Amino acid sequence: MDEHKGWYHYRKLPHFDAGGYTQYFTFRLADSLPREVLERVADELQSIKAEDREVERIRLLEEWLDKGSGSCILQEARCAEVVQNALKFLDDKRYDLRAWVVMPNHVHYLAYFEPGQTTEKAMHSLKSYTANELKKLHPEMGAIWQGETFDRYIRNEDHYLGRIEYIHNNPVVANLCDRPEDFRWSSAYVEE
Repeated sequence: MDEHKGWYHYRKLPHFDAGGYTQYFTFRLADSLPREVLERVADELQSIKAEDREVERIRLLEEWLDKGSGSCILQEARCAEVVQNALKFLDDKRYDLRAWVVMPNHVHYLAYFEPGQTTEKAMHSLKSYTANELKKLHPEMGAIWQGETFDRYIRNEDHYLGRIEYIHNNPVVANLCDRPEDFRWSSAYVEE
């Protein structure tokens, strides 16, 4: 059985790893937020009150991700399929997958972790496998994934439902489709 870490910091972000919890994750392509974008966000945050900066930083970064910066290789069907298939493959092995979306330059997913299933091992399996497969399709790329993964443990049912809504509506907000059920690389997709 794998050992859970509870609350811990890795690089710049806090993380939570424990069985019996639902977690929300965002991970992105290494080139999805170029240095100039990160510097611009940092400049914008200077005028925000310190206690509001983290929430605003996340909002601004998500806004930039939705604009489609970077190589956006995940907009290619064969690349999106690699990631979506890996998310589904790990369902019932590393987590119980509840919702997901593969955007052009980032991925969101929501999963429940049983005791013994660690978030760290799940993310390692997912990112390692998909990086190797995506590198075969795009050998010109350096690193595939950004090292840091954003995660948030789900506090209650409203938070849970809100994250599912966010995941499913992300392609609509990014102007990739009109309705969540139209986006092929999402758990909301309904094949006609």
